[in-house]
Amino acid sequence: MVSLFDVIALVITVTALLSYVNRRFLGLPTAIGVMVGGLTVSLALLALGSFRPFFAVRAEQLIGSLRFDDLLMNGMLSFLLFSGSLNADTGMLLKRRWTILALATVGTLISTAFIGATMHALLGALGLAIPIAAALVFGAIVSPTDPVAVLAIFRETDAPADLETVVTGESLFNDGVGVVLYAIALDVLTSDHEVTAGHVGLLFLEEAAGGVLWGLVLGFAAYQLLKRVDDYTVEILITLAVVTGGYALARHFHVSGPLAMVVAGLFIGSHGRRFGMSENTQVHLDTFWLVTDEVLNAVLFVLIGLEMLVLEPAPRFATAAVLAVVISLVARFVSVALPVLAIQRWSRMAPNSIRVMTWCGLRGGIAVALALGLPAVPERDLLVFMTYAIVVFSILVQGLTVKPLLRRSFPGQENAEPSVARSRGGRRNQG
Repeated sequence: MVSLFDVIALVITVTALLSYVNRRFLGLPTAIGVMVGGLTVSLALLALGSFRPFFAVRAEQLIGSLRFDDLLMNGMLSFLLFSGSLNADTGMLLKRRWTILALATVGTLISTAFIGATMHALLGALGLAIPIAAALVFGAIVSPTDPVAVLAIFRETDAPADLETVVTGESLFNDGVGVVLYAIALDVLTSDHEVTAGHVGLLFLEEAAGGVLWGLVLGFAAYQLLKRVDDYTVEILITLAVVTGGYALARHFHVSGPLAMVVAGLFIGSHGRRFGMSENTQVHLDTFWLVTDEVLNAVLFVLIGLEMLVLEPAPRFATAAVLAVVISLVARFVSVALPVLAIQRWSRMAPNSIRVMTWCGLRGGIAVALALGLPAVPERDLLVFMTYAIVVFSILVQGLTVKPLLRRSFPGQENAEPSVARSRGGRRNQG
């Protein structure tokens, strides 16, 4: 039996090698370099598994020793969401709050429903019929965006600063909303009793509103502790306590832990940083969470590579995966265009923003975590396979073509003000 320590040792070693190869030879932004490297490792594992069944056997032993649903949904996900929100500037996010709110809520709902309904119909036509609840689970998995890799490229182009702010803000909150939708759809899929629309609506309100409120409580409590000490080791431990203890309590309170982590991260990263931390603490805190985020992303890509080794895909899975990639792009366009056009009278965006935001809507670590966190439902292999295909396309095609798209869309335009990612030297500024 493979021990947990062996897994940690393997993943950290792989992450270190990926970071070194990227920095030494590829020169890609760190986030996208690690993602590309992780995907390369997972593809290499697939190739090895095809020619050397020994690797598939070892992968199956490893996968069997881990409880993905507990490890990912109740552990790694909280760290990813907190680290993603820690370096966002709430002041700048508030300036574009209506656009961000519309995209993160209405947009995510539209995307989840569009993908779910369309894939339900198409998979049925392919002879891979799945329940509508399972299709909606898939929609919730691939609707949240993860533009960490893209944001590093924004700094190298003349894209409008407010567009970067919107892309950042949307990604922070659509992650939380997507996880809430995922949990609700999964509850419907696995429930042994009839679930009514009223129950679903009440559950969404309880999870979402409760998560936001709990996040504010956690952020304020952490701020009160942070401003009374000036020792970065203690302050980093306080943020760790927020992520681990706060997320665990959210589960017991039956509120959204992911949304709580986003809100707590925003509060600590803005108010706590401004009034409760020394400059030395800020540097160490940002470094710690940057490293944590990159290690966890590498972990996810290595794990999904191992998971792919033990799947038993039907021949029609490949066709389903191609359709899923196309439908996810169409859904992204629709879920961006409708909210932006609806509120443009009050919150106007720069020309070409819809096209850019559609292509910048990468799927990354969050989608992988949600897919791997699926319980052993009959549709699991198909959903994981389609998610893997979307993530591969998203990073290798969209992620590596964002820069020329931005330069063509915004030629020679100067940034009027610092963007949310440029406003401080934190995680979003790395790479």
